[in-house]
Amino acid sequence: MTDWREAVDEHLWSRRVQYETSGLDVADVVADPITQWRRWYDDAAEARLIEPNAMVLATTGEDGHPDARYVLVRTVDERGFVFHTNYDSAKSRQATASPFAAGVFTWLGLHRQVRIRGPISRVGRDESDEYFDSRPRDSQIGAWASPQSAVLADRADLDQRIALTEAEFEDRAVDRPGFWGGWCLGYAEVEFWQGRPSRLHDRVRFRRHPDEDGGWVIERLAP
Repeated sequence: MTDWREAVDEHLWSRRVQYETSGLDVADVVADPITQWRRWYDDAAEARLIEPNAMVLATTGEDGHPDARYVLVRTVDERGFVFHTNYDSAKSRQATASPFAAGVFTWLGLHRQVRIRGPISRVGRDESDEYFDSRPRDSQIGAWASPQSAVLADRADLDQRIALTEAEFEDRAVDRPGFWGGWCLGYAEVEFWQGRPSRLHDRVRFRRHPDEDGGWVIERLAP
């Protein structure tokens, strides 16, 4: 009988998708990486891909090891990519201790990904307030109730916290907790990746010009 590990390995090895999408070259991108990102995001949204604003955020743990998770980006502008979370969470503690991070958007349905590297910093209180006020009430309650990244005894522990918070805010608006707010991942380097046949993918990278304030070097990378 075939060992189950061998069967799994054989299944993984056989999962080869040939990317037949059109290519990407330096001449195909616009001069600004945020504008180029918006074009690809619009394509992903138009294709009805699930959560096209989902970004893998990679930070450095307190032990010096990498850590990663998905976040939902809510604002993209000249500063970078803004998401919101608990400031006591693991990712917030890591971003505070080592304020440089990386992000990845992956739109598999279009055989595309975008990689970002840059500084990460908190956004202002007004911006955090504005986004918090736009959230559904249940999500606002959850922000207060969940001690994000802390150890819970069980699900009942969380449910009790939610019930207590709902009682506290009964018949009144839920204001933003001071321990919750936005982060912005800036962009010193942005790479656009387009899948191509035979794993000979197209990669176009934007990086800050070392001698020009705000300028970009746009270059093709080997797959």
